[in-house]
Amino acid sequence: MSYCKISKLMFLFAPLLFGTFLFCDQLPAQELKILALGDSLTEGFGVEKEEAYPYLLEQALMEKGYTQIRVINAGISGSTSASAVSRLKWYLRAKPKIMILALGANDGLRGLSVENMKKNLGSVIELAQSKNIRILLAGMQMPLNYGKSYTDSFKNAYFELAEQYNTGIIPFLLKDVGAVPEHNLEDGIHPNQEGHRILTRNVMEHLLPILESDN
Repeated sequence: MSYCKISKLMFLFAPLLFGTFLFCDQLPAQELKILALGDSLTEGFGVEKEEAYPYLLEQALMEKGYTQIRVINAGISGSTSASAVSRLKWYLRAKPKIMILALGANDGLRGLSVENMKKNLGSVIELAQSKNIRILLAGMQMPLNYGKSYTDSFKNAYFELAEQYNTGIIPFLLKDVGAVPEHNLEDGIHPNQEGHRILTRNVMEHLLPILESDN
């Protein structure tokens, strides 16, 4: 092929090549999805969806500059740790990169076996990690009237799981909310609007280091 013909071809295809590179540069950043897998505390029982901590968390992260981010509210009232694996399997289609695991409160309130709860939570953590999903485990605590032995083993279960699976952990999701009447609904169990704002801060404190370590 002559030099002249090559020059003509380069002239013809140059705009196409330039346009391709320009298009690639303008592709939007991939959305980072955070799955909040929990119970009524996550769902936002008694408040609007826009007042529950998953939505508030998304807004707070955007204010921090994480504009390509989505927090999926996967909370179901009344759910226990037994449902964790099946629910995560369903949400895997969304391809989350981080999971906030906030289950177990209903296990405790019903006085269910702590060992079974640990087994259930361990199974969902293993499934998530097999899909390269980072875990932020939300610690829970039970009222003292459940007895010292049960409340201690329940509280410690979360720290034991975090150590065993090397996950992030929120020591107590309901810090500054649990047993504080002005931060809860009349039932004394579920956070009100102010309570969810505090939950958001509690989650942010331990989620930001995970996000920063990925950058």
